[in-house]
Amino acid sequence: MAKIIVVTSGKGGVGKTTSSAAIGTGLALKGHKTVIVDFDIGLRNLDLIMGCERRVVYDFVNVINGEANLKQALIKDKRLDNLFILPASQTRDKDALTKEGVDKVLQDLAKDFEFIICDSPAGIEAGAMMALYFADEAVVVTNPEVSSVRDSDRILGMLSSKSRRAENSEESIKEHLLLTRYNPERVAKGEMLSVEDVQDILAIPLLGVIPESQAVLNASNSGQPVTLDQESDAGQAYLDTVSRLLGENVDFRFLSVEKKGLLKRIFGG
Repeated sequence: MAKIIVVTSGKGGVGKTTSSAAIGTGLALKGHKTVIVDFDIGLRNLDLIMGCERRVVYDFVNVINGEANLKQALIKDKRLDNLFILPASQTRDKDALTKEGVDKVLQDLAKDFEFIICDSPAGIEAGAMMALYFADEAVVVTNPEVSSVRDSDRILGMLSSKSRRAENSEESIKEHLLLTRYNPERVAKGEMLSVEDVQDILAIPLLGVIPESQAVLNASNSGQPVTLDQESDAGQAYLDTVSRLLGENVDFRFLSVEKKGLLKRIFGG
């Protein structure tokens, strides 16, 4: 039975699509057949992050409307045999997603995939509500700043009240906290909320802490999920996150200020 995981947030620009790509790729690296679905109709970016924008012929809305089948619309990743992308439409609006249509697509995907990662638009409009409605688990992405955390708290309210599980009085969506762009030096200076501060406010289990890293920008610009850069701090942090998502017990890294050795103190860096 496929597991549907929504990657969501209240605020835009916190790294949802980057995280969707990194988590989906991490699951595939660990041998799980995974599809990442872009729910951001009209503003698709997942295909850019995954480096397959030139291969998009049909999209999610085409499948819902019966203009193409899943086999035609799914894009197979060139690096990993068990990773696929279902891109969003750039020319339709959010209302193109119907509950019945999305349900059928997800049911069809569930026949072939172990994990379905739903890359949600930001906020609480129609596309975001559709992305979280069918979820079994939710990865709530936030930055360590007050406005981002406050908006994430609002999303948690939606997860507990607006999902199919809530409507059917089933077991609640399993919620996870993913903290992105974390900088321990700025936390120490009081310029950024600490991990503990964010956990105190949102009160959901911590899944991962992704350090502020040039590797994330480099990966996005090159169309390569940062999880493939296993030498980078961000790539390692996302792989740790995926391991925890799969139930493994992995220590958290990159939470404290790195102590510089003598040579670094002398020469900088």
